[in-house]
Amino acid sequence: MHGLSWAKGRRYAASLEVAGALGCTHAKRSVTEAPAPAATVVPASSGLAGSSPWAYAPAPESREIVTIRQRYGLFIDGKERAPSGGEVTITYNPATEEPLAEIAKGTPADADRAIEAADRAYRKVWSKLHPRERAKYLYRISRILQERSREFAVTETMDSGKPIRESRDVDVPLAAAHFWYYAGWADKLEYAVPGRRPEAHGVVGQVIPWNFPLLMLAWKIAPALAAGNTVVLKPASTTPLTALLFADVCRQAELPDGVVNIVTGPGSTGMSIVTDPRVAKVAFTGSTSVGVTIAKGIAGQGKGLTLELGGKAANIVFEDAALDQAVEGVVNGIFFNQGEVCCAGSRLLVQESIAEEFLARLRDRMSMLRIGDPMDKNTDIGAINSKAQMESIGELVASGVAEGAQIWQPACDLPTRGWFFRPTLFTNVAQSHRIAREEIFGPVLATITFRTVAEAIEKANNTAYGLSAGIWTEKGSRILQVASALKAGVVWANTFNRFDPTAPFGGYKESGYGREGGMQGLHAYLRSS
Repeated sequence: MHGLSWAKGRRYAASLEVAGALGCTHAKRSVTEAPAPAATVVPASSGLAGSSPWAYAPAPESREIVTIRQRYGLFIDGKERAPSGGEVTITYNPATEEPLAEIAKGTPADADRAIEAADRAYRKVWSKLHPRERAKYLYRISRILQERSREFAVTETMDSGKPIRESRDVDVPLAAAHFWYYAGWADKLEYAVPGRRPEAHGVVGQVIPWNFPLLMLAWKIAPALAAGNTVVLKPASTTPLTALLFADVCRQAELPDGVVNIVTGPGSTGMSIVTDPRVAKVAFTGSTSVGVTIAKGIAGQGKGLTLELGGKAANIVFEDAALDQAVEGVVNGIFFNQGEVCCAGSRLLVQESIAEEFLARLRDRMSMLRIGDPMDKNTDIGAINSKAQMESIGELVASGVAEGAQIWQPACDLPTRGWFFRPTLFTNVAQSHRIAREEIFGPVLATITFRTVAEAIEKANNTAYGLSAGIWTEKGSRILQVASALKAGVVWANTFNRFDPTAPFGGYKESGYGREGGMQGLHAYLRSS
Protein backbone atom coordinates (compact mmCIF):
# COMPACT_ATOMS: atom_id res chain seq x y z
CA MET A 1 0.00 0.00 0.00
CA HIS A 2 1.39 3.37 -0.97
CA GLY A 3 2.44 5.51 1.95
CA LEU A 4 0.62 3.43 4.56
CA SER A 5 1.97 1.30 7.36
CA TRP A 6 0.47 -1.67 9.15
CA ALA A 7 1.13 -1.14 12.85
CA LYS A 8 0.65 -3.42 15.84
CA GLY A 9 -2.97 -4.06 16.71
CA ARG A 10 -4.08 -4.09 13.07
CA ARG A 11 -3.94 -0.32 12.75
CA TYR A 12 -3.57 1.63 9.57
CA ALA A 13 -1.75 4.94 9.84
CA ALA A 14 -0.44 7.27 7.22
CA SER A 15 3.34 7.39 7.17
CA LEU A 16 3.56 11.05 8.07
CA GLU A 17 4.21 13.37 11.00
CA VAL A 18 1.44 15.51 12.44
CA ALA A 19 2.05 17.89 15.30
CA GLY A 20 0.64 17.73 18.80
CA ALA A 21 -2.90 16.30 18.90
CA LEU A 22 -3.94 15.20 22.40
CA GLY A 23 -0.29 14.77 23.33
CA CYS A 24 -0.22 11.46 21.46
CA THR A 25 2.71 10.01 19.60
CA HIS A 26 2.33 8.68 16.11
CA ALA A 27 2.98 4.96 15.73
CA LYS A 28 4.62 4.12 12.43
CA ARG A 29 7.24 1.97 10.81
CA SER A 30 9.23 2.32 7.65
CA VAL A 31 7.74 1.07 4.41
CA THR A 32 9.28 0.19 1.11
CA GLU A 33 6.53 1.76 -0.99
CA ALA A 34 6.63 5.36 -2.10
CA PRO A 35 5.95 7.70 0.87
CA ALA A 36 2.69 9.59 1.21
CA PRO A 37 2.66 13.28 0.36
CA ALA A 38 3.75 15.40 3.32
CA ALA A 39 0.88 16.36 5.58
CA THR A 40 0.19 19.92 6.61
CA VAL A 41 1.51 20.51 10.14
CA VAL A 42 -0.86 22.48 12.34
CA PRO A 43 -0.30 23.83 15.85
CA ALA A 44 -1.63 21.92 18.80
CA SER A 45 -5.25 22.57 19.72
CA SER A 46 -5.75 24.87 22.66
CA GLY A 47 -8.67 22.88 24.10
CA LEU A 48 -7.67 19.33 25.08
CA ALA A 49 -4.28 19.00 23.42
CA GLY A 50 -0.93 18.09 24.84
CA SER A 51 -0.62 17.97 28.61
CA SER A 52 -3.67 20.14 29.18
CA PRO A 53 -5.15 19.80 32.69
CA TRP A 54 -8.50 19.42 30.93
CA ALA A 55 -7.68 15.96 29.58
CA TYR A 56 -10.48 13.48 30.20
CA ALA A 57 -10.16 10.78 32.85
CA PRO A 58 -11.41 7.31 31.92
CA ALA A 59 -15.19 6.91 32.32
CA PRO A 60 -15.94 3.30 31.38
CA GLU A 61 -19.48 1.96 31.29
CA SER A 62 -19.91 -1.23 33.28
CA ARG A 63 -19.96 -4.45 31.27
CA GLU A 64 -21.68 -6.16 34.18
CA ILE A 65 -25.04 -4.73 33.17
CA VAL A 66 -25.39 -7.46 30.52
CA THR A 67 -24.97 -11.21 30.56
CA ILE A 68 -23.96 -12.53 27.17
CA ARG A 69 -24.63 -16.20 26.90
CA GLN A 70 -22.14 -18.62 25.45
CA ARG A 71 -24.50 -19.73 22.66
CA TYR A 72 -27.63 -18.36 20.98
CA GLY A 73 -30.14 -20.21 18.85
CA LEU A 74 -32.71 -19.08 16.30
CA PHE A 75 -35.94 -17.37 17.37
CA ILE A 76 -38.75 -19.17 15.55
CA ASP A 77 -42.42 -19.37 16.52
CA GLY A 78 -41.80 -17.75 19.89
CA LYS A 79 -39.10 -20.18 21.01
CA GLU A 80 -35.35 -20.54 20.72
CA ARG A 81 -34.48 -23.27 18.24
CA ALA A 82 -31.27 -25.07 17.35
CA PRO A 83 -30.12 -24.65 13.73
CA SER A 84 -30.98 -27.59 11.51
CA GLY A 85 -27.37 -27.94 10.40
CA GLY A 86 -25.99 -27.82 13.93
CA GLU A 87 -23.36 -25.22 12.97
CA VAL A 88 -22.49 -21.97 14.72
CA THR A 89 -20.51 -18.82 13.93
CA ILE A 90 -18.65 -16.56 16.34
CA THR A 91 -19.43 -12.91 16.95
CA TYR A 92 -16.48 -10.79 18.16
CA ASN A 93 -15.99 -7.61 20.14
CA PRO A 94 -14.35 -5.28 17.56
CA ALA A 95 -12.58 -3.29 20.27
CA THR A 96 -10.79 -6.29 21.77
CA GLU A 97 -10.96 -8.97 19.05
CA GLU A 98 -12.30 -11.31 21.74
CA PRO A 99 -15.16 -13.72 20.99
CA LEU A 100 -18.48 -12.77 22.55
CA ALA A 101 -20.76 -15.71 21.75
CA GLU A 102 -21.54 -18.59 19.43
CA ILE A 103 -24.41 -17.78 17.09
CA ALA A 104 -26.62 -20.33 15.36
CA LYS A 105 -25.85 -20.61 11.64
CA GLY A 106 -29.30 -20.74 10.08
CA THR A 107 -29.90 -22.68 6.88
CA PRO A 108 -32.54 -22.50 4.12
CA ALA A 109 -34.41 -25.19 6.06
CA ASP A 110 -34.47 -22.91 9.11
CA ALA A 111 -35.67 -20.02 6.96
CA ASP A 112 -38.48 -22.26 5.75
CA ARG A 113 -39.50 -23.06 9.33
CA ALA A 114 -39.52 -19.35 10.23
CA ILE A 115 -41.61 -18.40 7.19
CA GLU A 116 -44.07 -21.18 7.94
CA ALA A 117 -44.42 -19.90 11.53
CA ALA A 118 -44.89 -16.31 10.34
CA ASP A 119 -47.49 -17.36 7.78
CA ARG A 120 -49.42 -19.35 10.36
CA ALA A 121 -49.30 -16.49 12.88
CA TYR A 122 -50.54 -14.05 10.24
CA ARG A 123 -53.49 -16.19 9.16
CA LYS A 124 -54.60 -17.43 12.57
CA VAL A 125 -53.69 -14.64 15.01
CA TRP A 126 -52.20 -11.33 13.90
CA SER A 127 -54.54 -10.51 11.01
CA LYS A 128 -57.55 -11.29 13.20
CA LEU A 129 -56.56 -8.95 16.04
CA HIS A 130 -58.23 -5.55 16.20
CA PRO A 131 -55.70 -2.85 15.23
CA ARG A 132 -55.98 -1.34 18.73
CA GLU A 133 -54.82 -4.65 20.18
CA ARG A 134 -51.84 -4.75 17.79
CA ALA A 135 -50.99 -1.21 18.89
CA LYS A 136 -50.86 -2.33 22.54
CA TYR A 137 -48.08 -4.79 21.72
CA LEU A 138 -46.03 -2.08 19.98
CA TYR A 139 -46.46 0.30 22.91
CA ARG A 140 -45.42 -2.50 25.24
CA ILE A 141 -42.28 -3.22 23.18
CA SER A 142 -41.38 0.48 23.20
CA ARG A 143 -41.70 0.70 26.97
CA ILE A 144 -39.62 -2.44 27.50
CA LEU A 145 -36.87 -1.06 25.25
CA GLN A 146 -36.83 2.09 27.35
CA GLU A 147 -36.76 0.12 30.60
CA ARG A 148 -33.89 -2.04 29.34
CA SER A 149 -32.13 0.75 27.45
CA ARG A 150 -28.83 0.47 29.30
CA GLU A 151 -28.69 -3.27 28.68
CA PHE A 152 -29.32 -2.76 24.97
CA ALA A 153 -26.81 0.10 24.72
CA VAL A 154 -23.99 -1.92 26.29
CA THR A 155 -24.77 -4.98 24.18
CA GLU A 156 -24.84 -2.88 20.98
CA THR A 157 -21.50 -1.26 21.76
CA MET A 158 -19.78 -4.53 22.64
CA ASP A 159 -21.03 -6.23 19.48
CA SER A 160 -20.63 -3.38 16.97
CA GLY A 161 -17.75 -1.24 18.28
CA LYS A 162 -19.67 2.05 18.26
CA PRO A 163 -19.15 4.41 21.22
CA ILE A 164 -21.44 3.80 24.19
CA ARG A 165 -22.47 7.44 24.06
CA GLU A 166 -23.99 6.90 20.60
CA SER A 167 -25.67 3.61 21.51
CA ARG A 168 -27.08 5.17 24.67
CA ASP A 169 -28.14 8.55 23.29
CA VAL A 170 -29.06 7.75 19.67
CA ASP A 171 -29.61 4.11 18.73
CA VAL A 172 -31.69 2.82 21.63
CA PRO A 173 -33.88 5.92 22.18
CA LEU A 174 -34.64 6.13 18.46
CA ALA A 175 -35.48 2.42 18.32
CA ALA A 176 -37.98 2.83 21.16
CA ALA A 177 -39.38 5.99 19.53
CA HIS A 178 -40.08 4.13 16.28
CA PHE A 179 -42.16 1.49 18.03
CA TRP A 180 -44.02 4.20 19.95
CA TYR A 181 -44.67 6.23 16.78
CA TYR A 182 -45.95 3.31 14.71
CA ALA A 183 -48.09 2.05 17.59
CA GLY A 184 -50.06 5.25 17.12
CA TRP A 185 -50.63 4.43 13.45
CA ALA A 186 -51.85 0.86 13.98
CA ASP A 187 -55.55 1.79 14.34
CA LYS A 188 -55.43 4.72 11.89
CA LEU A 189 -54.26 3.02 8.72
CA GLU A 190 -57.14 4.37 6.66
CA TYR A 191 -55.72 7.87 7.18
CA ALA A 192 -52.40 6.76 5.69
CA VAL A 193 -54.12 5.84 2.41
CA PRO A 194 -57.18 8.14 2.19
CA GLY A 195 -60.02 6.88 0.03
CA ARG A 196 -58.65 3.36 -0.17
CA ARG A 197 -58.85 0.26 1.99
CA PRO A 198 -55.49 -0.62 3.59
CA GLU A 199 -54.47 -4.26 3.77
CA ALA A 200 -51.38 -5.99 5.09
CA HIS A 201 -49.07 -7.89 2.75
CA GLY A 202 -48.84 -10.92 5.04
CA VAL A 203 -45.34 -12.29 5.68
CA VAL A 204 -42.52 -9.77 5.36
CA GLY A 205 -38.84 -10.70 4.89
CA GLN A 206 -36.32 -8.23 6.26
CA VAL A 207 -32.52 -8.16 6.11
CA ILE A 208 -30.62 -5.57 8.15
CA PRO A 209 -26.98 -4.35 8.21
CA TRP A 210 -24.30 -4.31 10.88
CA ASN A 211 -23.82 -0.57 11.35
CA PHE A 212 -27.09 0.16 13.23
CA PRO A 213 -28.36 -3.29 14.23
CA LEU A 214 -31.07 -2.37 16.73
CA LEU A 215 -32.17 0.83 15.03
CA MET A 216 -32.52 -0.85 11.63
CA LEU A 217 -34.51 -3.63 13.28
CA ALA A 218 -36.91 -1.03 14.72
CA TRP A 219 -37.14 0.86 11.39
CA LYS A 220 -38.40 -2.33 9.78
CA ILE A 221 -40.28 -4.35 12.36
CA ALA A 222 -42.30 -1.47 13.88
CA PRO A 223 -44.12 -0.34 10.68
CA ALA A 224 -44.51 -3.94 9.50
CA LEU A 225 -46.34 -4.96 12.69
CA ALA A 226 -48.38 -1.76 12.80
CA ALA A 227 -49.61 -2.48 9.26
CA GLY A 228 -50.68 -5.98 10.31
CA ASN A 229 -47.84 -8.05 8.83
CA THR A 230 -45.74 -10.76 10.43
CA VAL A 231 -41.95 -10.75 10.13
CA VAL A 232 -38.97 -12.97 9.39
CA LEU A 233 -35.81 -10.96 10.02
CA LYS A 234 -32.17 -11.80 9.35
CA PRO A 235 -29.62 -9.66 11.21
CA ALA A 236 -26.06 -9.13 10.00
CA SER A 237 -23.66 -11.95 10.75
CA THR A 238 -21.21 -9.74 12.68
CA THR A 239 -23.81 -7.98 14.89
CA PRO A 240 -26.63 -10.36 15.85
CA LEU A 241 -26.74 -9.84 19.61
CA THR A 242 -29.25 -6.98 19.97
CA ALA A 243 -31.61 -8.71 17.53
CA LEU A 244 -31.44 -11.85 19.67
CA LEU A 245 -31.92 -9.73 22.80
CA PHE A 246 -34.96 -8.21 21.08
CA ALA A 247 -36.37 -11.73 20.84
CA ASP A 248 -36.45 -11.71 24.63
CA VAL A 249 -38.35 -8.40 24.49
CA CYS A 250 -40.94 -10.07 22.25
CA ARG A 251 -41.38 -12.82 24.84
CA GLN A 252 -41.56 -10.27 27.65
CA ALA A 253 -44.21 -8.30 25.75
CA GLU A 254 -46.12 -11.58 25.21
CA LEU A 255 -46.19 -11.02 21.48
CA PRO A 256 -48.06 -13.94 19.89
CA ASP A 257 -45.80 -16.77 18.75
CA GLY A 258 -44.61 -16.49 15.16
CA VAL A 259 -45.38 -12.78 14.69
CA VAL A 260 -41.63 -11.98 14.82
CA ASN A 261 -39.03 -14.58 13.85
CA ILE A 262 -35.26 -13.97 13.85
CA VAL A 263 -32.97 -16.20 11.80
CA THR A 264 -29.22 -15.67 12.01
CA GLY A 265 -26.85 -16.96 9.38
CA PRO A 266 -24.95 -16.14 6.18
CA GLY A 267 -26.17 -14.17 3.19
CA SER A 268 -27.49 -17.32 1.52
CA THR A 269 -29.95 -17.71 4.38
CA GLY A 270 -31.16 -14.18 3.81
CA MET A 271 -31.67 -14.92 0.12
CA SER A 272 -33.74 -17.97 1.05
CA ILE A 273 -36.01 -15.71 3.08
CA VAL A 274 -36.51 -12.94 0.51
CA THR A 275 -37.01 -15.25 -2.49
CA ASP A 276 -39.53 -17.55 -0.81
CA PRO A 277 -42.92 -17.25 -2.59
CA ARG A 278 -44.75 -17.00 0.75
CA VAL A 279 -42.92 -13.75 1.52
CA ALA A 280 -45.00 -10.93 0.02
CA LYS A 281 -42.83 -7.95 0.94
CA VAL A 282 -39.04 -7.54 1.21
CA ALA A 283 -37.08 -4.79 2.96
CA PHE A 284 -33.30 -4.60 2.79
CA THR A 285 -30.71 -2.15 4.11
CA GLY A 286 -27.10 -2.69 3.11
CA SER A 287 -24.68 -2.45 0.22
CA THR A 288 -25.74 -1.59 -3.31
CA SER A 289 -24.25 -4.81 -4.69
CA VAL A 290 -26.34 -7.01 -2.37
CA GLY A 291 -29.40 -4.86 -3.08
CA VAL A 292 -28.97 -5.52 -6.80
CA THR A 293 -28.69 -9.27 -6.10
CA ILE A 294 -31.91 -9.22 -4.08
CA ALA A 295 -33.77 -7.22 -6.76
CA LYS A 296 -32.70 -9.72 -9.40
CA GLY A 297 -33.59 -12.67 -7.18
CA ILE A 298 -37.20 -11.58 -6.65
CA ALA A 299 -37.79 -10.08 -10.12
CA GLY A 300 -41.10 -11.17 -11.60
CA GLN A 301 -42.54 -12.41 -8.30
CA GLY A 302 -44.73 -9.37 -7.67
CA LYS A 303 -43.27 -8.74 -4.21
CA GLY A 304 -43.16 -5.33 -2.61
CA LEU A 305 -39.55 -4.17 -2.28
CA THR A 306 -37.81 -1.44 -0.31
CA LEU A 307 -34.06 -0.96 -0.75
CA GLU A 308 -32.00 1.44 1.36
CA LEU A 309 -28.47 1.14 -0.01
CA GLY A 310 -25.18 3.01 -0.09
CA GLY A 311 -24.39 6.69 -0.25
CA LYS A 312 -21.69 9.26 -0.96
CA ALA A 313 -23.22 12.36 0.58
CA ALA A 314 -21.92 15.86 -0.11
CA ASN A 315 -21.71 18.25 2.84
CA ILE A 316 -21.68 21.69 1.13
CA VAL A 317 -20.22 24.65 3.05
CA PHE A 318 -20.80 28.11 1.56
CA GLU A 319 -18.72 31.17 2.38
CA ASP A 320 -21.46 32.79 4.49
CA ALA A 321 -21.86 29.75 6.77
CA ALA A 322 -21.20 29.93 10.49
CA LEU A 323 -17.83 28.21 10.25
CA ASP A 324 -17.54 26.72 13.73
CA GLN A 325 -21.08 25.37 13.51
CA ALA A 326 -20.31 23.94 10.08
CA VAL A 327 -17.12 22.31 11.38
CA GLU A 328 -19.14 20.54 14.07
CA GLY A 329 -21.66 19.45 11.45
CA VAL A 330 -18.96 18.11 9.15
CA VAL A 331 -17.34 16.20 12.03
CA ASN A 332 -20.68 14.72 13.03
CA GLY A 333 -21.47 13.97 9.41
CA ILE A 334 -18.41 11.80 8.77
CA PHE A 335 -17.10 10.61 12.15
CA PHE A 336 -20.41 9.63 13.76
CA ASN A 337 -20.36 5.84 14.17
CA GLN A 338 -16.79 5.80 12.74
CA GLY A 339 -18.19 6.89 9.37
CA GLU A 340 -19.96 3.53 9.06
CA VAL A 341 -23.16 5.26 8.02
CA CYS A 342 -24.87 4.97 4.64
CA CYS A 343 -25.74 8.69 4.69
CA ALA A 344 -22.34 9.83 6.02
CA GLY A 345 -21.13 13.18 4.70
CA SER A 346 -18.03 11.62 3.18
CA ARG A 347 -17.53 14.38 0.59
CA LEU A 348 -16.83 17.89 1.86
CA LEU A 349 -17.58 20.57 -0.73
CA VAL A 350 -16.23 23.87 0.59
CA GLN A 351 -16.31 27.22 -1.17
CA GLU A 352 -12.86 28.20 -2.41
CA SER A 353 -12.84 31.61 -0.69
CA ILE A 354 -13.02 30.05 2.80
CA ALA A 355 -11.37 26.69 2.14
CA GLU A 356 -8.04 27.44 3.82
CA GLU A 357 -9.58 28.87 6.99
CA PHE A 358 -12.26 26.20 7.19
CA LEU A 359 -9.83 23.31 6.75
CA ALA A 360 -7.54 24.75 9.44
CA ARG A 361 -10.45 24.81 11.86
CA LEU A 362 -11.49 21.33 10.80
CA ARG A 363 -8.00 19.91 11.41
CA ASP A 364 -7.93 21.59 14.78
CA ARG A 365 -11.26 20.01 15.68
CA MET A 366 -10.21 16.59 14.39
CA SER A 367 -7.11 16.73 16.58
CA MET A 368 -9.40 16.82 19.63
CA LEU A 369 -11.38 13.70 18.74
CA ARG A 370 -10.94 10.94 21.28
CA ILE A 371 -10.37 7.51 19.71
CA GLY A 372 -10.36 4.36 21.78
CA ASP A 373 -12.41 2.10 24.02
CA PRO A 374 -16.03 2.29 22.81
CA MET A 375 -17.22 1.53 26.34
CA ASP A 376 -15.68 4.77 27.63
CA LYS A 377 -18.29 7.52 27.78
CA ASN A 378 -15.72 10.08 26.58
CA THR A 379 -14.87 8.23 23.36
CA ASP A 380 -15.79 9.98 20.11
CA ILE A 381 -14.65 7.32 17.63
CA GLY A 382 -14.85 3.64 18.47
CA ALA A 383 -13.78 0.47 16.70
CA ILE A 384 -14.38 -0.51 13.09
CA ASN A 385 -16.92 -3.32 13.00
CA SER A 386 -14.67 -6.02 11.53
CA LYS A 387 -11.17 -6.72 10.30
CA ALA A 388 -12.48 -7.10 6.75
CA GLN A 389 -14.12 -3.66 6.86
CA MET A 390 -10.97 -2.04 8.25
CA GLU A 391 -8.90 -3.56 5.46
CA SER A 392 -11.41 -2.25 2.92
CA ILE A 393 -11.08 1.26 4.37
CA GLY A 394 -7.30 1.01 4.31
CA GLU A 395 -7.29 -0.09 0.68
CA LEU A 396 -9.37 2.91 -0.38
CA VAL A 397 -7.24 5.31 1.66
CA ALA A 398 -4.14 3.87 -0.03
CA SER A 399 -5.77 4.49 -3.41
CA GLY A 400 -6.33 8.13 -2.47
CA VAL A 401 -2.65 8.56 -1.67
CA ALA A 402 -1.62 6.73 -4.86
CA GLU A 403 -3.88 8.94 -7.00
CA GLY A 404 -2.28 12.11 -5.66
CA ALA A 405 -4.64 13.41 -2.97
CA GLN A 406 -3.09 15.05 0.11
CA ILE A 407 -3.67 13.03 3.29
CA TRP A 408 -3.85 14.39 6.84
CA GLN A 409 -4.45 12.46 10.05
CA PRO A 410 -4.22 13.61 13.66
CA ALA A 411 -1.44 12.03 15.66
CA CYS A 412 -2.52 9.77 18.47
CA ASP A 413 -1.86 6.30 19.80
CA LEU A 414 -4.52 3.77 18.96
CA PRO A 415 -5.32 0.82 21.22
CA THR A 416 -2.92 -2.08 20.83
CA ARG A 417 -5.82 -4.49 20.30
CA GLY A 418 -8.95 -4.14 18.25
CA TRP A 419 -9.81 -2.74 14.83
CA PHE A 420 -9.30 1.01 14.94
CA PHE A 421 -8.75 3.52 12.15
CA ARG A 422 -7.46 7.04 12.59
CA PRO A 423 -9.80 9.82 11.30
CA THR A 424 -8.55 10.89 7.89
CA LEU A 425 -8.86 14.08 5.86
CA PHE A 426 -8.02 14.25 2.16
CA THR A 427 -7.51 17.51 0.26
CA ASN A 428 -6.62 18.14 -3.41
CA VAL A 429 -9.16 15.50 -4.33
CA ALA A 430 -10.27 15.12 -7.93
CA GLN A 431 -13.75 13.90 -8.73
CA SER A 432 -12.21 11.00 -10.63
CA HIS A 433 -10.47 9.69 -7.49
CA ARG A 434 -11.90 6.53 -5.98
CA ILE A 435 -12.20 8.21 -2.57
CA ALA A 436 -14.55 10.74 -4.19
CA ARG A 437 -16.63 8.12 -6.02
CA GLU A 438 -16.79 4.97 -3.90
CA GLU A 439 -18.48 4.47 -0.55
CA ILE A 440 -15.66 4.05 1.97
CA PHE A 441 -17.83 3.35 5.03
CA GLY A 442 -15.20 4.59 7.43
CA PRO A 443 -13.84 7.79 9.07
CA VAL A 444 -12.45 9.23 5.82
CA LEU A 445 -13.38 12.66 4.42
CA ALA A 446 -12.60 13.76 0.84
CA THR A 447 -12.48 17.53 0.27
CA ILE A 448 -13.39 19.22 -3.02
CA THR A 449 -13.59 22.98 -3.53
CA PHE A 450 -16.05 25.01 -5.60
CA ARG A 451 -16.54 28.66 -6.57
CA THR A 452 -20.22 29.13 -7.46
CA VAL A 453 -23.57 27.72 -6.38
CA ALA A 454 -24.02 26.08 -9.78
CA GLU A 455 -20.63 24.39 -9.50
CA ALA A 456 -21.45 23.12 -6.00
CA ILE A 457 -24.71 21.58 -7.22
CA GLU A 458 -23.03 19.99 -10.23
CA LYS A 459 -20.25 18.45 -8.13
CA ALA A 460 -22.63 17.28 -5.40
CA ASN A 461 -24.79 15.49 -7.97
CA ASN A 462 -21.79 13.97 -9.73
CA THR A 463 -22.16 10.60 -8.00
CA ALA A 464 -23.87 7.29 -8.62
CA TYR A 465 -25.59 7.64 -5.25
CA GLY A 466 -28.43 9.85 -4.09
CA LEU A 467 -29.14 9.21 -0.42
CA SER A 468 -28.39 12.41 1.48
CA ALA A 469 -26.68 15.81 1.47
CA GLY A 470 -26.01 18.77 3.76
CA ILE A 471 -26.10 22.52 3.16
CA TRP A 472 -24.38 25.14 5.34
CA THR A 473 -25.34 28.75 4.71
CA GLU A 474 -27.08 31.66 6.45
CA LYS A 475 -29.35 32.33 3.48
CA GLY A 476 -32.72 30.57 3.54
CA SER A 477 -33.22 31.27 -0.16
CA ARG A 478 -29.96 29.51 -0.97
CA ILE A 479 -30.98 26.50 1.13
CA LEU A 480 -34.21 26.17 -0.85
CA GLN A 481 -32.44 26.72 -4.19
CA VAL A 482 -29.73 24.14 -3.56
CA ALA A 483 -31.93 21.57 -1.80
CA SER A 484 -34.39 21.52 -4.69
CA ALA A 485 -31.55 20.96 -7.17
CA LEU A 486 -29.78 18.17 -5.28
CA LYS A 487 -30.56 14.60 -6.34
CA ALA A 488 -30.71 13.27 -2.78
CA GLY A 489 -33.52 11.72 -0.79
CA VAL A 490 -32.66 13.57 2.43
CA VAL A 491 -31.17 17.08 2.60
CA TRP A 492 -30.18 18.61 5.94
CA ALA A 493 -29.77 22.37 6.31
CA ASN A 494 -27.26 23.65 8.90
CA THR A 495 -27.25 20.25 10.59
CA PHE A 496 -26.46 16.66 9.66
CA ASN A 497 -27.37 13.11 10.67
CA ARG A 498 -30.61 14.11 12.41
CA PHE A 499 -33.28 11.42 12.45
CA ASP A 500 -36.86 11.28 13.65
CA PRO A 501 -39.43 8.49 13.41
CA THR A 502 -41.94 10.88 11.85
CA ALA A 503 -39.64 11.80 8.95
CA PRO A 504 -39.20 9.60 5.83
CA PHE A 505 -35.72 8.44 4.85
CA GLY A 506 -34.50 6.95 1.57
CA GLY A 507 -32.64 7.67 -1.65
CA TYR A 508 -32.45 7.73 -5.41
CA LYS A 509 -30.22 6.15 -8.07
CA GLU A 510 -27.90 3.50 -6.60
CA SER A 511 -28.99 4.44 -3.08
CA GLY A 512 -32.17 2.43 -3.59
CA TYR A 513 -35.87 3.21 -3.61
CA GLY A 514 -38.77 3.36 -1.20
CA ARG A 515 -38.91 5.21 2.11
CA GLU A 516 -38.57 4.19 5.75
CA GLY A 517 -39.87 6.28 8.61
CA GLY A 518 -42.93 8.49 8.82
CA MET A 519 -46.24 7.81 7.12
CA GLN A 520 -44.32 7.08 3.90
CA GLY A 521 -42.53 4.23 5.66
CA LEU A 522 -45.89 2.75 6.56
CA HIS A 523 -47.03 2.75 2.91
CA ALA A 524 -44.39 0.17 2.03
CA TYR A 525 -46.04 -2.37 4.33
CA LEU A 526 -49.59 -1.84 3.05
CA ARG A 527 -51.54 -2.90 0.00
CA SER A 528 -54.53 -0.73 -0.78
CA SER A 529 -57.64 -1.24 -2.82
